[in-house]
Amino acid sequence: MYRFLLSRQWVILTLVALVLIPVMIELGFWQLHRHEHRVGQNDQIARSLDAPPVPAVRLTSPGHRVPRSDTWRPVTATGAYDTRHEVVVRQRTAADEQSIGYYVLTPLIMKDGRAVLVNRGWIPTDGPLTTYPKVPAAPAGEVTVTGRLMPDETTANSGIKDKKGLPSRQIMLIDSRRQASALSRPVLGGYIELTGTSPKATGQPESVPAPDHSSIGPHMAYAVQWWLFAAGVPVGWVVLVRRERKDRAAARESREPVPVPA
Repeated sequence: MYRFLLSRQWVILTLVALVLIPVMIELGFWQLHRHEHRVGQNDQIARSLDAPPVPAVRLTSPGHRVPRSDTWRPVTATGAYDTRHEVVVRQRTAADEQSIGYYVLTPLIMKDGRAVLVNRGWIPTDGPLTTYPKVPAAPAGEVTVTGRLMPDETTANSGIKDKKGLPSRQIMLIDSRRQASALSRPVLGGYIELTGTSPKATGQPESVPAPDHSSIGPHMAYAVQWWLFAAGVPVGWVVLVRRERKDRAAARESREPVPVPA
């Protein structure tokens, strides 16, 4: 009755089904882990953003690599802006995530002679990319800045490809080590994403918005879908077997001779 399951076609079909089930289950767990990672990342960002501001020098130092646990932490720094070494960071989007422009990166020289890089915000592209854009002037004199501590950017963590041969005072990635070389002074690792200035300044670049840490993405839904697919494979296999058995039985009946009445 079920001897057709030993045919080459059905053996291959059964083996494929047996392979698909664990693969789909594993893909479901992969999506589940991505969901858990996203939830954990959102929780970490929320805790960091809600933490009270502390002096940046308590969390970072020259050459220091800002860990994930300190990323987004509110920090403060007091000093004077060094606009002579101000640069712009290319290919950055505004809060609408569509308009392309620049980040304005200005070193803040602290009283001890060390510097910390401050991302003062976003400005639109206002001319040829080969020329330095018109940048709102940084506040003069001593200021206290408040912002989110961020790690140095790399191609890996930013998704932005670094380029050489850029026009003067233009960069692709925010890297405290490179800027320390240009400044010829110690620069704290990472940078500050500006959220406030005291005394308050006007006419400044557009502030960089806080990260969205409310969305958890579709990973859990994808995990459930993969598991449903895995459960559907044996069900589909059984349906196909029963259909094959029914078709074969019908074919046999059609080939049987019809008895002639005496």
